[in-house]
Amino acid sequence: MSTKEEHVRKPDWLKIKLNTNENYTGLKKMMREKNLHTVCEEAKCPNIHECWAVRRTATFMILGDICTRACRFCAVKTGLPTELDLAEPERVADSVFTMNLKHAVITAVARDDLKDGGSAVFAETVRAIRRKNPFTTIEVLPSDMGGVYENLKTLMDAKPDILNHNIETVRRLSDRVRARAKYNRSMELLLRAKEMYPEIPTKSSLMIGLGETKEEIMETMDDLRAHKVDIMTIGQYLQPTKKHLKVQKYYSPEEFAELKEIALLKGFSHCEAGPMVRSSYHADEQVNSAARQMQQQGEKVLEAN
Repeated sequence: MSTKEEHVRKPDWLKIKLNTNENYTGLKKMMREKNLHTVCEEAKCPNIHECWAVRRTATFMILGDICTRACRFCAVKTGLPTELDLAEPERVADSVFTMNLKHAVITAVARDDLKDGGSAVFAETVRAIRRKNPFTTIEVLPSDMGGVYENLKTLMDAKPDILNHNIETVRRLSDRVRARAKYNRSMELLLRAKEMYPEIPTKSSLMIGLGETKEEIMETMDDLRAHKVDIMTIGQYLQPTKKHLKVQKYYSPEEFAELKEIALLKGFSHCEAGPMVRSSYHADEQVNSAARQMQQQGEKVLEAN
């Protein structure tokens, strides 16, 4: 790797606006008091100040804060997880109620140490939120759970409003970027989820800037559509620490706008694309867009009959 590749200069459009108003500090205090984790903090998300301080949204990370995988793009701690916290689903549901969320995103560390991959706790978290917050829409973002589809069924039977599983990168780079996860297995999981509950929208995210080509990005879009994925997000990879993979390219806002247009032309019901976009970025808008799209499709079917 050349010196130029090792030191790609960060462009001006990636500057983050800090906002630590009462919403931000209040959410941070509540998370600590309830012993909850968020991917916003653990993964060093660049949008934390916008989401916490302005939109008052957060992505809860359940099953602890220690991941059994060591993906080369991710800042979440890696190691041997602690025992399961079976009271966690109720605490998450209480927090969703306190925050008065219209849309809640629930993700988790990978738990390859568990036979069910943590799917039972995931499903119970969805049910707990439903009991206490019946008007809140729920998005789940699980790992591939080892490719065990009984585990996926356990989660899908709780009927989240959106099933999100991230492909993360293009096929060629997948083994280098993602620890233990497999490109084909992730695609298969997304398809299985859609086959189990066709009415539940599926979603996936791609981070770019790791050395992929434009053709590979479009091939990944095609693969996702072939596996019936409805929603896509595309964001700029940012190196969280010096130990992680280096950025090979910073895409411009204009390039992201072009990729969004291509994704919509390929048939995605919704696409968020931009330098700071992450998987749960403006997730509340995505679930509404997907619902409208499915309603319109249903109306067209009725008209045709």
